[in-house]
Amino acid sequence: MTLTTIILMAQQAGQDGGPGLVANLILFGSIIAIFYFMIIRPQQKRQKDRQKMIDAMKKGDKVVTAGGVHGTIAGFDDKTVLVQIADNVKVKVDKGSVTVLSSETEPEKK
Repeated sequence: MTLTTIILMAQQAGQDGGPGLVANLILFGSIIAIFYFMIIRPQQKRQKDRQKMIDAMKKGDKVVTAGGVHGTIAGFDDKTVLVQIADNVKVKVDKGSVTVLSSETEPEKK
């Protein structure tokens, strides 16, 4: 095989090749758009909602931690929450570990 034969074979393969550059760009653009609207955007919305919940915590609210501990907020620090889980039993937990927040004023469901 000579160099010219190899070049001619490469040119033929390029002409017979798959879709063009525009089709590939459209394909990758649509994949990126799908990932954005199906994964990234909903995750950002959940993060905003969670941050609003953490900012809305106040003394007396009932909470459930990520470990499943149920209690009532007894106090705050910068990054932690003091949770009362029984009479004279208080536990300091990270604010990020609070998963469920319910206000004391809401009626309790039976």
